[in-house]
Amino acid sequence: MSQVELLAIIIRTGNRHHNAVELARMVLDRFGDLHMLYKCTVGDMMKIPGIGKTKATIIIAALELGRRLREEAPPDRHYIRTSRDSADYVRPHLAHLDHESFAVMYLTQAGWVKCFEVLTKGGISSTAVDPRKVLRRALEEDAVSFIIFHNHPSGSLKPSKSDEQLTQKLSQAARIMDIKLLDHVIIGEGRHFSFADEGLLS
Repeated sequence: MSQVELLAIIIRTGNRHHNAVELARMVLDRFGDLHMLYKCTVGDMMKIPGIGKTKATIIIAALELGRRLREEAPPDRHYIRTSRDSADYVRPHLAHLDHESFAVMYLTQAGWVKCFEVLTKGGISSTAVDPRKVLRRALEEDAVSFIIFHNHPSGSLKPSKSDEQLTQKLSQAARIMDIKLLDHVIIGEGRHFSFADEGLLS
């Protein structure tokens, strides 16, 4: 739905001169866009013919709810923008281990973490991790993308040939299902290596 149509639903009814859609268009024409609407007061809104105090208050309240939703992240969810964001999220789960473990983070379109889980322990390879299991979980979570992780107990963050093979195998399998592998992050104590940052993810 367009911004005019959404605003018309909030306005609900028109008057004898203009219907709700026309009033909504007048509001947007007057203030330019939604960003300018956020700065409006009830008094500003009432200067538009057909927008009384009740309609103006409802519009302002709806905009305020939208603003608060955008600014207040859900307390139990995390937003991933960079490899550092993902590494910081995962480090407490992997960095301290004395054995290699493989984990996956599933994400929404907007970058919120839907699910994180450790899938294997005790070493990884292109054959030890089953792409079907990784992608099946992605479908169950309705995730549009995912990031894979593993730790290097040795302290070295240099990816092995096996790491590279696993990355390519999962990336290709995911592409067929229209799911995107965003990154492969190797976790260390206070450090990380990102395949995406280094241009190693095709």
